[in-house]
Amino acid sequence: MKKVKVAVIGCGNIACSAHIPAYTNNPDAEIKYFCDIIPERARAAAEKYGSGIVIEDYHDALADPEVEAVSVCTPNNMHPVIAMDALRAGKNVLCEKPAARTYPEALEMQKVQHETGKVLNIGVVNRFNDGVNIIKKMIQSGELGEVFHVYVSFRASRSIPGLGGAFTTKEIAGGGALIDWGVHYLDIVMYCCGDPSPKTVTGETFCRLGKDMENYVYTNMWAGPPKYDGTYDVDDSVTALIRTEGPVITVNGAWAQNIFEDECYIDFMGDKGGIRLQYGKSFKLYTAKNGALLTSTPEYISHDHFQTEIDSFIRCIRTGEKLPSHIDTVAITAKIMQGIYDSAEQHREIVF
Repeated sequence: MKKVKVAVIGCGNIACSAHIPAYTNNPDAEIKYFCDIIPERARAAAEKYGSGIVIEDYHDALADPEVEAVSVCTPNNMHPVIAMDALRAGKNVLCEKPAARTYPEALEMQKVQHETGKVLNIGVVNRFNDGVNIIKKMIQSGELGEVFHVYVSFRASRSIPGLGGAFTTKEIAGGGALIDWGVHYLDIVMYCCGDPSPKTVTGETFCRLGKDMENYVYTNMWAGPPKYDGTYDVDDSVTALIRTEGPVITVNGAWAQNIFEDECYIDFMGDKGGIRLQYGKSFKLYTAKNGALLTSTPEYISHDHFQTEIDSFIRCIRTGEKLPSHIDTVAITAKIMQGIYDSAEQHREIVF
């Protein structure tokens, strides 16, 4: 069987740390194009990970009939544009998270996917995480009883990425801490709880700690050094209450807070048991049995979830399998995030 020829569009951090190595490790895939508007980045990626054609214009890859699959690893504002162009060109697409800056943009992507029938998966990589999938099975089997409340915390003390750059410019990113980090946490909750439909959302977002950019004290700026002549108009913290047809979800998130403790976890609270998942790590199960309170830490084999995501993407192109990261499911999280932003802007509850 011929290898699936792939174009990687955007050769920044997520492409070079996740997508490109995973394609390289997949025996059924071959990267034909490395594309970036900064040609030095594409050239460096091609040289590091093997042969491939370096291009600046992604349309060159879309015009090649050999290319079957595209990874979109650009800033958020280009996700819908490139993904829809690729779908209309007959390509299958894996687009990094978030799907888009807004819910209407995500719906337009979904519409084009339905029209073309090609694959459109979003990079909600935790749906391919072994621990997350075990939690999902435990909830489905009734081990926790009814999961009535989920508490989400993604809080870091001073971790605004690339102050003044693409991450902190609303026109490019669509938002801040919520759309960058919160999308992963909300997606885990939705996935584990069966993607319940949202009913109402109440939220507030805050743009406080990074506003005075030159006086912002930080310990780590992982997306590059500050650009003090740039823009900072996104949320550095967020709080929200989401009612769904399943559990109520409470959100407390921050890129930056004046509590110098990082608290990144999800609590699934059921009437028979509970789970605390430390994001990106293991989880603990809390329950009662035979008159005693029990705490356990399940042990399991944990695979690289980015590799599993890419392997699944390549497989589904051949089989037609609909993955849990399909735009149809991810659009629900986009709807919730839009509701939080709308609620914060209007200072009222949003009813879906």
